[in-house]
Amino acid sequence: MVRDPQWDGPWQVEFTGTIDPMGAPEPAGDPRAEDGEPAYWVAFDAPQYDGAGEGPYRKAQIWARHLRGAPETDA
Repeated sequence: MVRDPQWDGPWQVEFTGTIDPMGAPEPAGDPRAEDGEPAYWVAFDAPQYDGAGEGPYRKAQIWARHLRGAPETDA
């Protein structure tokens, strides 16, 4: 997950996690989200605190713009 350059959030730091295949993407439903932007359930590799210092969280809905693919590695 990556931080949003437009505001202090949504998380305190950038970190890794895995999109949960059991939860389908849903509309983000927040006024700061882009129109129609999906949110994905993501399980975090380690517990995280949000931008307001609340947590720790182990899983949350993450807006699509805050997700990046894992770097490819040579096998």
